[in-house]
Formats: sequence, C-alpha cells, structure tokens
Amino acid sequence: MGSVKQFQVTFDCAEPERVARFWCEVLGYVVPPAPEGFATWADFDRSLPPERQGAAFVCMDPTGVGPRMYFQRVPEGKVVKNRVHLCVRAGTGLVGEERLATLEAECARLIALGAARERLLPADGVNESCIVMQDIEGNEFCLD
Repeated sequence: MGSVKQFQVTFDCAEPERVARFWCEVLGYVVPPAPEGFATWADFDRSLPPERQGAAFVCMDPTGVGPRMYFQRVPEGKVVKNRVHLCVRAGTGLVGEERLATLEAECARLIALGAARERLLPADGVNESCIVMQDIEGNEFCLD
C-alpha cells in the first residue's frame, strides 16, 4: 500500500483573496503568515509585478489536518456545474429534524457571508438530507 499523500484544493476564481477569506469563515481556516521578509500579504503582493498582484491567495486548516486551499485568478468566469465539489460536514451523525435544524442554521450563517442556497435534498431512505449551496463566485458545495 502506498503512503498517504497530502493534497491541496485549488479554486479558479476572479477574486482570489475574497473567495479565500469566504472559505476561511466557512471552514474555520486561517490565512498563513506572510512570506519571510514581509510584514503582511499586502506587502508581499505589492512586491510582485503588476500582472501577478492579486493573482493568488491561500488559506489553511490551523490544525494542519485539512487540505490547504489555493485560489488562483483566471480570466474566464464559471460557466458549468463543478465536476468536483466540497461537502461541508455540518450535520455529521445527526438524522431527521435535528439534522435539518443544524443544516438550516449553518445555511443561514453562510448566506450571511455571501453564499447562496440552491436547494434542499431531503433524506431518501439511503442518504440523509443535505443542502446544495453556492459560494460567493457560484461554485457549488453541499452542507452535509
């Protein structure tokens, strides 16, 4: 059996820092310290050539367990459904009305951050309920 590999989740987006800070709030992630020699990420960003300024941003799990998330600016907007999406595990272990109440409360918190609710997928006897949402740039994710 091979060794477990760490991985990074990369988002294509229009505004990397804005989207990264949204996901920091959703997941409890943090922005890592600025590179050595720079007091802030803004200072580092200003040191880059103009075409690279604001082109990328990073956030990470403060415990080091979850994947690093990298956000990169791309010129094109989102045009189709994601082939891969994040599931934010807000209702793990909960069922029925307790699960729905927990998901709805988290949904309200994320809407206040700029997310959009798409639809509720109700429990069907095999899967528990989840809520399909979009982040601030329209990337689909689930509250699960």
